[in-house]
Amino acid sequence: MKPLLDLDDLERRVSAGERSALARAITLVESRRADHQALARALLQRLMPRTGGALRLGITGVPGAGKSTTIEAFGCNLTALGHQVAVLAVDPSSTRHGGSILGDKTRMERLASDPAAFIRPSPSGGELGGVARKTREAILLCEAAGFDIVIVETVGVGQSETVVSDMVDLFMAILIPGGGDELQGIKKGLIEIADLILINKADTDPARAERSAREYRNALHILSPAHPDWTPPVLTASGLNNQGLDQLWSQIRRHREVMTANGALEARRADQNTRWMWAMVRDRLETSFRTDPAVAALAPALERSVRQGQTPASAAADQLLAAFGLR
Repeated sequence: MKPLLDLDDLERRVSAGERSALARAITLVESRRADHQALARALLQRLMPRTGGALRLGITGVPGAGKSTTIEAFGCNLTALGHQVAVLAVDPSSTRHGGSILGDKTRMERLASDPAAFIRPSPSGGELGGVARKTREAILLCEAAGFDIVIVETVGVGQSETVVSDMVDLFMAILIPGGGDELQGIKKGLIEIADLILINKADTDPARAERSAREYRNALHILSPAHPDWTPPVLTASGLNNQGLDQLWSQIRRHREVMTANGALEARRADQNTRWMWAMVRDRLETSFRTDPAVAALAPALERSVRQGQTPASAAADQLLAAFGLR
C-alpha cells in the first residue's frame, strides 16, 4: 500500500524554501481528491504562522499587452534588488476539453532560471476571473517558502477580474497605447478596481503612449477612487526594453506605505480572508451536493430535460435540492 504523504517532511522542506517541495505542495492543494484536500488543509494550518509577510501583486491585461514580458523584466529587476519572487501564472483552460497550454515558463525563460524566483503555471479550470481554484492557497505556500513578493498573472481582460483583485494587495492592469476608441473598449469595471495602470509598449510610439496615459488619467478623475488616500497612477513603460519599471516599483512601494499607514492594507486582507472563508464554504457545499448519490442519479435526466426545454430550470433545481434533502 502506498504510504501517506509525510506532512512533517513536506512542512520542513517548504519552510526551508525548497522549490520541489513547494511545487509538490501546490499540486497537493490543487488536487480535487478528498484525501488530498484534507492533507492540504492540514499542511496550510501548520504553515500559517509563516504566511502574510509578502507583497501580493495581481496583474492582468488585454491580449497582446506584453504581460509575461513585463513580468519577467520586472521580476528580474526585483531579484537583482535581493527579493525572492514567486509568479503564479494562471493559464486559460480549454472550454472544450479542459486542457491548458501552460506556456508561461517558456515565455519567461530568464526569470524561470533565476535561483531567487519561482514560476508556477496553473490551469484556470474554467474558474471565474481566470484564477486557478486554489490560487489563494498557493499564495500562502509561496509566502511560507520565503518569497516576499508574489505575483498573480491572470488570463486577461474578458472575465471577472474582481476575483484576483480580491486576493492581492495591489491590482495592476497592463494596457497598450491607443486612442479614444481603444479606451472605450476597456471595461469600466476593470478601471474601477485597478490600483495602478501601466501603458506598456511605450517604446513603439512614446507620444501615443503618453496620450493614452492622459486619457486614462482623465477617466479616473471621473470615477470615485476605491480609497480616498490613493488615486491610481497611470504610468508608461516598455517591458521589452526594461524602461519605466523602476518608476513602477516606486509606485508599488508607495502604495504599500500609504495603505499600511492608514490601516487599509490590514482591513483589505481581513475582508479578503472573510470572503475567502465563504467561498470555500460554497465550494465544499457544491462538491458535496454534486457528489451526493441521490443528486448524481437524478441530475443527468434532469439536465437533458432542461436542455430540451421540457422542464423549467427552477423546477429541476427544486427536484435536485429535494433529493439532497433541502426544500
